Amino acid sequence: MLRIKSKESNKNNKNFVFLVLGLFIICEASFANEPVDIWKKSENEKTENLDKALSQPKEENKIDFSKIQINENKQEIKITESKKEEESEVRFVGLYDPEENDLDLEMWKNTDGETIKNTFKRIEKIPLSKFSEEIFINTIMTYSYAPKNKLSKEQFLKLKLNWLIKNNKNNLIEKFLNNNLEFDGKSKLIKHVVDYYISLADISEGCKKSNFISKEIKDSYLEKFRIYCLVLNKKNDEAQINFDLLREQGRSDNFFNNKILFLLGLKDKPDNKISDKNLLYFYLSSVTVENFKYEPKQKTDKNIWKYLTASNLIAIDQLENPEVIEKYEIAANQGNFDKNKIFEIYLSVPFNINQLINANTVYQSLTGHEARALIYQKILLSDNLEKKINLLFLLKDLFKKDKLDNVYVEYLSDTLKVIDVNDIPDEFKKIVERNIILEKSRDLGKLKYDDKILHRSRVIKIFTEEDFDKEKINKDFVKIYKKISRNKKYFFSIKDIILLETLSSDGIEIPKDLDIKELSKNLTIPSNIDSLVEKGETGMLMLKLVEIIGSDEIENLDPETLYFITNVLNKAEIKKVRNQILNLTLPLRV
Repeated sequence: MLRIKSKESNKNNKNFVFLVLGLFIICEASFANEPVDIWKKSENEKTENLDKALSQPKEENKIDFSKIQINENKQEIKITESKKEEESEVRFVGLYDPEENDLDLEMWKNTDGETIKNTFKRIEKIPLSKFSEEIFINTIMTYSYAPKNKLSKEQFLKLKLNWLIKNNKNNLIEKFLNNNLEFDGKSKLIKHVVDYYISLADISEGCKKSNFISKEIKDSYLEKFRIYCLVLNKKNDEAQINFDLLREQGRSDNFFNNKILFLLGLKDKPDNKISDKNLLYFYLSSVTVENFKYEPKQKTDKNIWKYLTASNLIAIDQLENPEVIEKYEIAANQGNFDKNKIFEIYLSVPFNINQLINANTVYQSLTGHEARALIYQKILLSDNLEKKINLLFLLKDLFKKDKLDNVYVEYLSDTLKVIDVNDIPDEFKKIVERNIILEKSRDLGKLKYDDKILHRSRVIKIFTEEDFDKEKINKDFVKIYKKISRNKKYFFSIKDIILLETLSSDGIEIPKDLDIKELSKNLTIPSNIDSLVEKGETGMLMLKLVEIIGSDEIENLDPETLYFITNVLNKAEIKKVRNQILNLTLPLRV
């Protein structure tokens, strides 16, 4: 947590000090038994002090970054202002210092709160690429002031934390909890972490995270979880104390009381009640009820679905009801149930030998899940590659027909990957390639500089290397430009223009005969993006860039889009992000 301490003057306090001083003098005089004109003395002191105050130059209310103190254990940053009046605190929460990404504390200050909320809503609907998501996280997790209008600091923080929760950024959430001691919404964040580990059936790890639950947190759900963890770790006496306190405060209930009393050994038999009110209660039900059985519904909480799968509490081989099977297919498609389990279910669906032999025609007379199960079993039995590929794509169509595409995408890709590309018939090669999911890597290859093309020349070392010699870059640029200018057929591409503008922005001298404005006259920058730079709305600018890049990897952007992105980043002096972009888009890699 980042704290800024400010000290404000107060005239009333100054008068109070003079009054106390006067009373002190009275007391001193009475002890000495000597008459003193206290009123005259007091007035004289007031006048002298006031004259001194007026003669002093007025200090600006500014942050003195020389007084930053860092608590290494909690990574807590305190910034104290230079004024010496009464102290008040401004607290920031986040993960990154503004200068880490060339941002600043006031990057949201001039932005309308409604605009920020609407932008967040739009971004939530976009499947962000790795690069876009990185920019988004770095921006929203940077320490900063909240906007001035239509969005309080509490509401702003809630927007950010809700995004982390919705997108299951568990590592970031734990890092956030470790870095920020006090903030609104802390209980909600801890509950997400706790439920995450329960849903994985990893209770021991979940209990380790209970150290986030401080005594100051008054959340009955988290307190109940902490009590259970004490029981699990055989700290019954401590668990008993906390449990009794919770009951005395009227913040427990009969269900929890019965389960904990049994687990504490204070009750001979557990009750057989099963509660899906929340994940903790469901978990307690599963560990206390003999022969535990539970049939989830489509509306069942996704964490309960995940816990059932992780704990092997769903008997796949006993599923016969078509409606139940289809319910599990829908859950898998929504990401609430293990997709691989669906194919295990398909194996349990019985078919006779005739149905399997004639699967290509028989499936048409079967219901949705039966048809998919039949074709799946036929695929496993098929030893003819061409027929197998046909069946794989037939199964894809059957999943698509019932809007269950997500169940099959990974299975299809994994199956196609193991087929030797040389064995695939020519007519299938393109469709096979399109349906294989490739893991993208940031290792794009070794840099190869080409001095015949400006944006691929040695000059780009200014972006690709950390320790570059600016003077040498200058000299290299002069040499390369002379060489290029002799080539009358050389055409300055958009990427060349990007490089020239960026070099100029970074203080590299551009030859006088090279008119960048003339070269870029046909390239436009959206006025709404440009205005964000002019208004100092740096935070909003970064969110707009996230929207623009969206689901695309940065290296796949068209040159025109790349131009205006780098142009506005130059103007805003956000060089670190700009350099990342240029490093990924300008060089030739082999």
